[in-house]
Amino acid sequence: MTDIMVSPPDIGATPKNGDPDGAAVLNALPDPVLVIGPDNSILYANNAAEQLFRYSRSYMRERVLSDLIPHDSPVLLLVDRVRREESTMSQHGVRLETPRIGEHLVRVDGAPMADRSGSVVLTIKEQSVAGKIDRSLTHRDSARSISAMAALLAHEIKNPLSGVRGAAQLLEQSVSGDDAQLTRLIVEETDRVVSLIDRMEAFTGDTEFDDRGPVNIHEVLERVLTLAKTGFASHVRFIEAYDPSLPPVHGNKDRLIQIFLNLVKNAAEAVLEEGGEITVATAYQHGVRLQAPGGDMPMQLPLVVTIQDNGPGIPDDLRRHIFDPFVTTKQGGTGLGLPLVAKLIGDHGGVIDLDSRPGRTVFRIMLPITRDEGEEEKNNE
Repeated sequence: MTDIMVSPPDIGATPKNGDPDGAAVLNALPDPVLVIGPDNSILYANNAAEQLFRYSRSYMRERVLSDLIPHDSPVLLLVDRVRREESTMSQHGVRLETPRIGEHLVRVDGAPMADRSGSVVLTIKEQSVAGKIDRSLTHRDSARSISAMAALLAHEIKNPLSGVRGAAQLLEQSVSGDDAQLTRLIVEETDRVVSLIDRMEAFTGDTEFDDRGPVNIHEVLERVLTLAKTGFASHVRFIEAYDPSLPPVHGNKDRLIQIFLNLVKNAAEAVLEEGGEITVATAYQHGVRLQAPGGDMPMQLPLVVTIQDNGPGIPDDLRRHIFDPFVTTKQGGTGLGLPLVAKLIGDHGGVIDLDSRPGRTVFRIMLPITRDEGEEEKNNE
């Protein structure tokens, strides 16, 4: 965090004829900045803080910090620690949520004001999309890291297993009773191992697939929800919140169905039998670009699909590794479903992100849209 000294007379002052006083500098910053007094009163708020909290500067200067954020927010504890220890501190992953401002995941930096005892400067940094993309690329690499292992298993294990299975079937014809049960157990367990290897082989596919084109994301989601409602998620209440004006996704329809079928199935398994609820929503956003596999230019990722459930959430110790192979919250699960989802989304040049807490787990998928030739030429200029 860049240290900016604001002298007491300048706090909230109006710049004079372009004179770059402290208030003018703070107002030019893109991140919200608050100056908190010794009694937690708000001495100053910059323009970005006005936009975040949706209050005017004059209104906030008549309030205390707890009027803007929840009383149990860790931001209040951070301010107390900065004031007590007189040192700069930061806290990551802070959730700011009120009915007025909605929900924001932020990093908060606090620093004591050297010339005003007990006052603290707070800088609030929204969790960046770039950070989410970086984590998504890590998920993608984790999924691909088992490609070589899958190919080796397919070649070196599946063939011997077929021999073991055949031998067990021959033995079953000449034995009876408990011995027959053992031979059937060998066959069943062999089939289970082969099935696991088949699932791992999905990671060995070529990431550059040519059968991509315009896909209506709502047709994909309708197919997925039809399958879910008539099968594994018949106990779940679905809420659909679609933006009907969205352009087509640039992708492969079958693989997109596979992606969202996996995510909806996971959500359905997470929610309770009674009161289970899954929200599927689509929206459009601006400003996100990512280099797609095999592409010669960055792709825009404006189309967002969110899948939210009201289940118990993902434990803290697993959340950061949930897209890694063989990590699972389900008893008897293989831990390959979400890594495969991450890989397929990466194959589309997209990004997946996770936010989870008890009662609310959200998977957020950003995908590229199909661009017409005129737009392509404009972007290449």
